[in-house]
Amino acid sequence: MSQSTWSDESAGVSDTERRYWHMLSRYERLLEISRNLNSTVVLDDLLGKIVLAAAHLTDTEAASIMLMSRDGTLRFEAAVDPAGISLDSIEVPLEGSIAGWVVQNGEPLVIEDVRNEPRWSSNVDDTTSFQTRNLLAVPMHSRDKVFGCLEALNKLNDADFTEDDVDTLNTLAAQATVAIENARLFEQSDLIAEMVHELRTPLAAIKATTYLILRPELKEEKRVELVDTVRNETDRLTRMTTEFLDLARLESGRTRLAEKPVDLPHLLREALETIRTQANERQIDLELVLMPEDAVMLVMGDNEKLKQVTLNLLTNAVKYNREGGQIWLRARLEPDHILIQVEDTGVGISTENLEHMFEKFYRVADSEGYTSGTGLGLAITKRIIEGHGGEIGVDSKIGEGTTFWFTLPLPGIEEGDGKPPTGQP
Repeated sequence: MSQSTWSDESAGVSDTERRYWHMLSRYERLLEISRNLNSTVVLDDLLGKIVLAAAHLTDTEAASIMLMSRDGTLRFEAAVDPAGISLDSIEVPLEGSIAGWVVQNGEPLVIEDVRNEPRWSSNVDDTTSFQTRNLLAVPMHSRDKVFGCLEALNKLNDADFTEDDVDTLNTLAAQATVAIENARLFEQSDLIAEMVHELRTPLAAIKATTYLILRPELKEEKRVELVDTVRNETDRLTRMTTEFLDLARLESGRTRLAEKPVDLPHLLREALETIRTQANERQIDLELVLMPEDAVMLVMGDNEKLKQVTLNLLTNAVKYNREGGQIWLRARLEPDHILIQVEDTGVGISTENLEHMFEKFYRVADSEGYTSGTGLGLAITKRIIEGHGGEIGVDSKIGEGTTFWFTLPLPGIEEGDGKPPTGQP
């Protein structure tokens, strides 16, 4: 059938019939999208698919999703507009915002012109080239509680939102809720399974050691040695469970990073002093290098978490360094970010190991061929830096040393603008 013939025939179709076939087409797409969502278990991928589906199904220019975290805050988790998909976690106020109203009241809301809406905030629009004209927001319900808000923005061709749009977005929100809960359960169970597996090693060592300690023929010197083994493995278990909880909170969004001014040079000096005794035991020289030396290096972030990152990298640099080696802690001011580097003169890391450095529970053998630690430190470090809008990486050469680096955006720079340095180290 030619296009002209189809146009002639469709001219005789009533508005009711046209609306019926359009609605049927939408629900067919909803079924297809539902199958797609439920087969996605990676949360970031899932959020991206949800906002794409929301914009597509409602014939809008953009869409976004906001979720409640366990600490009771509403966070902007994903969005799509003509510029692409964004997966930034930004806090949204519950009071005085459209999404906050939808979450608190559990009802959909249509705003035909945001310029006439007192609850509308242009903060997001002000940082992008996107301009919101109208929007539809619906609540996301889970177990009789509202845990999020799904929005569709700017109806194409300046059309008005319809009841079909509201019904469609409500249906998608319900499907998305199930898919998000499944993805979170999958991530949680996967992490717990890894944790249980890792706990078995120190527990097995403790069990075997306590059995040997009870042997009557055991010499006292050996008994003291075994007691030390139990103590060391117990300490390892304590560190592992503490770091596991820390990582789980970061991955679930339950840990809120502070956003306060941080004097970076002061933080770096404190971190160096903290590990100086440990470095002195191995005659390792520590040096702080600020570039430029008199630069004001102020970032917005969580002082304690950033110090945790720096200490973790410095501790590893001491642990995997040579006796009498050196460690340089560098901070360099760039146009839109600060680059921090921890460089050591250790044995280096192989290419094979480099690929896995930030994976959970991955450990590299030390200079004597033993693996120690929990294998969670660098995974936690990566989460903290990404939570600050920065990036982290590592460069290394066998026999020459290793440089871990991370970036922190300067105040006023959007998250994710911290670029990895070139020409490392």
